[in-house]
Amino acid sequence: MATSTVENYLKSIYLRQQAAPDARVATGQVAQALDVTPGTATAMMKTLADSGLVDHEPYGGVRLTEAGRLLATHVVRRHRLVELFLVEVMGMNWSEVHAEAEILEHAVSDRLITRMDEMLGWPASDPHGDPIPTARGEFLETGTHESLVACPLGAPRRVARITDQRADFLRLVESHGLMPGMSVLVRSRDELMDTVEVSPEGGAAFRLGFRAASRVLVVAADVEAGMRGER
Repeated sequence: MATSTVENYLKSIYLRQQAAPDARVATGQVAQALDVTPGTATAMMKTLADSGLVDHEPYGGVRLTEAGRLLATHVVRRHRLVELFLVEVMGMNWSEVHAEAEILEHAVSDRLITRMDEMLGWPASDPHGDPIPTARGEFLETGTHESLVACPLGAPRRVARITDQRADFLRLVESHGLMPGMSVLVRSRDELMDTVEVSPEGGAAFRLGFRAASRVLVVAADVEAGMRGER
């Protein structure tokens, strides 16, 4: 059984691979994410490589092997189901569950996670819109995600995912009605001011900076969120 440290490394690599699936993840990126020294991260990469969980290229970064990917998706699955359970069943705010899930993802058993999944109706995503893998490490296919910076102007969209899960940012987007599942319309963009004018469902229009708007991902309004179904 993998230790919590190994799981944290694999999850960190996995999340960074999602942005560029064909590229290797720099060891320095992982060290920064986990708040460890580059030397400590490099030593762990060698250990993970010896265990067959990563393909490590000195000075070239790492890439998860299939075994490493499967283990990483199991950690991600536990984390995201715990987050949703804390919101839907325990009544916690979506801005405060990430830190709790960081701890519980290493403690809950597969049996308990399966029961949570069943109780929640085999959801496709967590409270922030991040996809929840099945027990086999598979994901439900969804519509193409675009940020509020890139989506078409004047076209109805549905908020699908918030990529910045800092508590203050989540409270900001919640105050403007930009939670996953809500309808939204991008009215205009000002390239000089780096702002986006957004009209959320049932709310007044407001402006977001490009940096904040890039962290709110949307899909076409007619794309269903869906459930994964038991697997």
